[in-house]
Amino acid sequence: MAETARSALDEPLRGWTNQRIVIVGAGVTGLLAAVRAVLLGHHVVVLERGPIPNPGASSSDHHRAVRALDPGDPSATRRAADAHRRWVELEALLCGPPPGAGFYRRIGVVTAWPEGEIPSVAAAARDAGLRVELVGPREMWPIGFPDGTSGVLELDAGVLLADRVLAAAAGWLDRHPAAELRPGHDVVAVDADAARVELADGTVEHGDLVLVAAGPWSSRLVDVPVVVHRQTMVYLTPPAELAGRWERMPSAGRIGADGRGWLLPPGAGAHLKISTDAARREVGSAGEDGDGDEADERAWAEKILAAGILADAGAYAVAAVKRCHYAVDAGTGAGRLARVGTSVWARAASGGDGFRTAPLVADQIAGALLGVAA
Repeated sequence: MAETARSALDEPLRGWTNQRIVIVGAGVTGLLAAVRAVLLGHHVVVLERGPIPNPGASSSDHHRAVRALDPGDPSATRRAADAHRRWVELEALLCGPPPGAGFYRRIGVVTAWPEGEIPSVAAAARDAGLRVELVGPREMWPIGFPDGTSGVLELDAGVLLADRVLAAAAGWLDRHPAAELRPGHDVVAVDADAARVELADGTVEHGDLVLVAAGPWSSRLVDVPVVVHRQTMVYLTPPAELAGRWERMPSAGRIGADGRGWLLPPGAGAHLKISTDAARREVGSAGEDGDGDEADERAWAEKILAAGILADAGAYAVAAVKRCHYAVDAGTGAGRLARVGTSVWARAASGGDGFRTAPLVADQIAGALLGVAA
């Protein structure tokens, strides 16, 4: 399987070797782009202001959902399905045997839809080549569905264990002679015209291509239109009598009383994580809102627990309440790879969408090395 992944990634740049790639940021985008470039015969330098992997990075947060179905956007559905296949290949490449040593729990993802829309949603899934099953709210108990909805379960979907992804990619790169991981290297400026990266210690790095993938902080280095959001998440321990049931449950979205909630189930050492889009709020930039205080986070946590995401949420023990910042492109509201100089590219996206589509960004970077517009 590792050979399959290597062959699929190698095709676009066969014969193009010995380029020097400088990547700013060792989150999921930076690390997977580095893996992609190394497989194609290039020399890669990854600069990260903290450790690698960095537990404080926006990419590092227990687990992330990978799903494809977007009935209103067939091209986005196909793109997300491609991301799923890339993750399967990457898991084989970066983790290898034995079974269970990987980072992708292919447990499925269920989304709630109004009963009247279920036939068209299922048809859209079939048209995109997705394997789905229709499930009722009772089958998905104790997940809370909006009134009048049922579920569409994507079988080829699941949960990425984010910390394991970062550790596997960093470990693979650290063992490869064509990769240089440089933790503790704070980048203070990027010259987009000269592909020149300046570090806090006064040293300078040049590359045939520079990728700025510093998440919400990318806009401090290059001119990219970024909107930063802050999100509160609640981590829970299910009651003992439900532990076995939760081990068999998929991830879920479009749930809760208003259809804006989501959850990632416990397993592989991770807690049950819940939140809602209603808890997302825009801030100026990462850290500019003062990160809030404990009372503020408790108030948001109470709103999340009361959102109907779980039946009898009061029976669950709160293990932690966390906040994170994530960034999206100001124009599209999603992740976007932007060309900001002749040989300089930037991707500020972080969070769930930024994480699950990171392998596709690595493909775009490969195209950029050939001068192909991403």
